Parts: sequence; structure tokens; C-alpha cells
Amino acid sequence: MLEITTTWRYGFMTTKENTGKEQKVVLITGASSGIGEATARLLARKGIHVILGARRTERLETLVATIRSEGGSAEYQTLDVTDRANFQAFVEFAQSKFGRIDAIVNNAGVMPLSKLEALKVDEWDWMIDVNIRGVLNGIAAGLPLMKRQGFGQFVNLSFIGGHAVWPTCAVYSATKFAVLAISEGLRQENTDIRVTVILPGVTESELADSITDAEAGKSIQEFRKIALPAEAIARAIAFGIEQPDDVDVNEIIVRPTASV
Repeated sequence: MLEITTTWRYGFMTTKENTGKEQKVVLITGASSGIGEATARLLARKGIHVILGARRTERLETLVATIRSEGGSAEYQTLDVTDRANFQAFVEFAQSKFGRIDAIVNNAGVMPLSKLEALKVDEWDWMIDVNIRGVLNGIAAGLPLMKRQGFGQFVNLSFIGGHAVWPTCAVYSATKFAVLAISEGLRQENTDIRVTVILPGVTESELADSITDAEAGKSIQEFRKIALPAEAIARAIAFGIEQPDDVDVNEIIVRPTASV
């Protein structure tokens, strides 16, 4: 007979089936703020072990302490997603703590928008390094372990700009188109690994803080007047992760109702 345990956590009543199945272990990059932080909080409330990675470890330390004080399970490590060896160490840390990895949420990203004629080539390189190479480094670090396990999932963050391009958004959109292409290739090549792409519309985050171009900065402020809270995207991520192993939610677009 299946045993059901009901408890109160974080002000919510949660029900857990005591089937002996281990709780999921999920790694989240860019977890120090925005969507990454919101996802960590939500998944921890759901009883998932979260391992958080970012460069700003002081923020991670505070977030992990908060999650633990509320009954959740969380660990953190310094992570620069552009450093392949660093990402490998991040994955190995999670495996050493929990013996498995169920999902990697490749959330880290940067968005220094500008028109191409501004020739902010260093910022182009930065976007390519974080938004594309960061995802590839996560796949390179996690895929061999997932293949040995026989299961796993990558949740890769794109953007609605992965389906369209606007002025000042050419390079950023290109990196998000790349995330879609990489994710679809990964999905087709692996019948035992789930691949989910989340494409947020305008969302409250610190991404706009990286914009140095005055024209682009002014435009994004207007655009962000209808921004979704980061928790809205976290719920979409959780939905994809919570599906049974034979269900692969491949693509979710989440945008404000007021978007055109």
C-alpha cells in the first residue's frame, strides 16, 4: 500500500509519496539573482535538492542559508560558465554530494544590447561566451554522467528573441537562436535524455543592467514596464522538470499577457 505523508513547508501543504524514489537533484547556473534565484527557491520548496552556481558567491551563500532555514536542501559552488573546467568541477561537486544529477538548468546569460553599427565587439564576444559556450560547457560537463546514469535533463534558457529579431538585439537574439538549435540537436541525438527550452518574454531581472548603450537602455526600460516576475518563469521550469521520465516538454514560451 502506498504511504502518503503530508507536511507543511514554506506556508504550503505538500504531499509526498513514500515510494522510496530519491528526490531529484537539480543544478542551476546564474542562481544568484533573477530567474535562477526564483527557480532555486521554488524547486527547494518542492523538495528538490538544488545546487546553485554563480560568480557572486556571497549572494549564493545568503540564498542557500535562507533555503535551508525554511527546510529545503541547497548547496552552492562558485561557477563561471565560460570556464569548461570550472563547470566540470561544479557537476562533479553535485555528484559527490548526491550521487546523481537529474537536471541542469542552463540559466546564466548576459544581454548588453546595442545596434551593430555601435561595434561593441567585446560585448558581442561576452554574449557568445556566456550565452552559447556556457550552455555547451554545461552539456559537456553533464551529458557523460547522464548517459552513464541512463537519465537526465537539460533545461536551457533561451528568450522570445530566439524566434525573432529586433533592432539592438541582433547578436543577443543570435545567441538565443543558437540555444534552440543546440537543444534540438541534443534532443534528437539522445532518446534517454530530456531537453527543455524555456523562452521567456520580458521578465524582471538584472539582465538590462549589462546594457552600456544609451539608446538600447532607454528602449528596454519602456519594454520592461510589463515585465513578468521571475517566479513566472520558475514555474515553467518546474513544470518541465516535474514531468515523468517518458514525457519531454521540449519548448515553453512564457510572455506577459500584455505583449503584442
